[in-house]
Amino acid sequence: MSEWSKTWTWIEGKWLAGNVPIVGPRTHGLWLSSVVFDGARGFEGVTPDLDLHCARVNRSAEALGLKPLHPAEQIVDLVADGLKRFDPGAAIYIRPMYWAEQGGFYSVPPLPESTRFCLCLYEVAMPEPKGFSVTLSSYRRPTPESAPVNAKASCLYPNSARALTEAKAKGFDNAVVLDGLGNVAELATANVFLAKNGEAHTPVPNGTFLNGITRQRIIALLRRAGVAVHERSLTYREFLDADEIFCTGNYSKAMPVTRIENRDLQPGPVYQKARELYWAYAHGG
Repeated sequence: MSEWSKTWTWIEGKWLAGNVPIVGPRTHGLWLSSVVFDGARGFEGVTPDLDLHCARVNRSAEALGLKPLHPAEQIVDLVADGLKRFDPGAAIYIRPMYWAEQGGFYSVPPLPESTRFCLCLYEVAMPEPKGFSVTLSSYRRPTPESAPVNAKASCLYPNSARALTEAKAKGFDNAVVLDGLGNVAELATANVFLAKNGEAHTPVPNGTFLNGITRQRIIALLRRAGVAVHERSLTYREFLDADEIFCTGNYSKAMPVTRIENRDLQPGPVYQKARELYWAYAHGG
């Protein structure tokens, strides 16, 4: 295993260097998945929408029956303190987390009073916007009745991992995942958009996937710039016939899809506008 990138973790009032051990074999979050997190980014000296990510991790905690321990404003302040431990302008992944230490009756429900919190910051380069390939996944997004899809919960990610593993085995980088009705929900790792005739289209939030913070930001920026954005039900056929496809998410912010199945695509003007507008917004424009 390669070494971890430069990492600092705040827990119980202290900053600790490296991948510190903070859970044990009986920790509820470790073996029964009472874990939520959020992801923000520090890059080029900015932390866009950090406050929204810190607020969302508290909502995710409540959705899983955990007890948020820190107001969003306090988490924002902790991030500012932690970033001082890295070189100016370094690309940082910002991950606040909650989990339960103990469970309740039969150990399955988490005990809210046992909730713990940590904030982990670590160096991860911003990916180059070179684009990537996608294929259709045989796996589906769960519904609110079957999984805590209203939270950024760790227990949801093995399903995304299955979709990615399947896609990579077929020679693709990522997967288009459908909802239970057979409409496109998202990619395995990000929200997804298509462009047709100069207008953007993206799956309407229907409770099966997170309405991403970066997604919402880019929709607002495009609309403000005069680009029509339609949130609606979309079929996979519409993606196969799209002029452009791109994704949004915290890790890479905006990234073009350059191949879907056996069809090559080029990064188009709607994607280019989305990325340009987001970078301007992130830097105070």
